[in-house]
Order: sequence, then C-alpha cells, then structure tokens
Amino acid sequence: MNFDTARHNMVKQQVRSWDVINKDILNAMLNVQREEFVQVPQRKLAFADLTLPIGHGQTMMKPVVEGRMLQALDLNPSHLVLEIGTGSAYITALLSRLVNHVNSIDIHQELTTSAIKKLKENHIDNVTCETADFFTFQPVQKYDRVVITGSLEELPEQVFNWLNKTGQVFAVIGDEPIMEARVYNSATEYSSYFDTVVARLEHPNQQQTFKL
Repeated sequence: MNFDTARHNMVKQQVRSWDVINKDILNAMLNVQREEFVQVPQRKLAFADLTLPIGHGQTMMKPVVEGRMLQALDLNPSHLVLEIGTGSAYITALLSRLVNHVNSIDIHQELTTSAIKKLKENHIDNVTCETADFFTFQPVQKYDRVVITGSLEELPEQVFNWLNKTGQVFAVIGDEPIMEARVYNSATEYSSYFDTVVARLEHPNQQQTFKL
C-alpha cells in the first residue's frame, strides 16, 4: 500500500469534498502521517472514512470530522491551544503545525505516554502532554483555543475561565442521533458549524468514551 497516495486521496476525496478549504489544514493533513498514529493492525484503514479503535474503548474521529473541526477553530500561528483528549495524538500533531504551542491532556496515562513517544518520533516539539481529568483540571495559564474532542450534554462554565480575552472553545454538544459542533465565544454565545455524532467525553465516574 502506498501511504502517500492514500493520504493524498483522503484529503482530496474526503476532507476537501466536505468543504474543508483552509490550505494550512489541508497541507497539515497531507504532511502528517496519519498511519503512524493508528494501531498497527489498522494501518491499511488509516485513510478510510471510518472511526478507528485506539484502545481503552476509544476511537479516532473520521478524517472529515477532524478537518471540519480544525477549520471551525479559525486557528493562527500565534495561538496557544489546550486539547482535551489526546487519544491517538493525530489531532495533536495537526494542531502542532497550525499553532504556536499545544497543551494536551488525556485521562489515560497509557495514551499520554504513547502520544509523547509518537510526537517525538515525528519530530514535533511544540506540544506538552499530561495525564489529567478534564472535569477537575486546573490550568496554570490561559488559552486562545480550547478543543474538546468528546461530546458533552452541556459545556461546563469553568472552561471559560481558561480563555484569553478573545479565546474560543470548540465542543460537540447534544445527544444521539444528532449533535452540534459548536464554537463558543462565551457561555451564552456560540456558532453552530455542523452536525455529527461523537461519543461522550470520558468521566472517571462513568463508563463513557470519546472519539479522537
């Protein structure tokens, strides 16, 4: 299998055709080797229009959802981003090409350790990973963007205390079969970008998972 050709086809036939037109995002998806961030038995499926298992009952998002999410964030190279849910670290790697620095947290130590290893192997050095629970997390700095990769019934208001003055939060809100991908400017002001279905953000007291 020619991974370079498969990656090009993924971007052109899936992501670009779903109205992802930001050239920086498309270039990031062309250059980050998605196959390096999936489980080895799944590598031939790395570019398919599918969610893929990554362990701990969790999955990677479809490439089209990843592209649409990044485009909705309106990122720029000066941004400091907090990612909730490191997972496979593929989105982390994409973010690293689009912003100044990424802080990424995941509730599973194994996924954090794996992410650090993968990012180092791919010569990505503007990411800090740590194991932490979103629901009790207390950041020591403020962010330009907060990216939540799992769905929520509602967005906890404390997230807005983590933002710089012009900061925004990406979150998927709602219940199956239809959820809204939203970008929030404040607890009461948001824009809706697209409909999707993403599993719940994992809570330590609940048996729930999130898609990456």
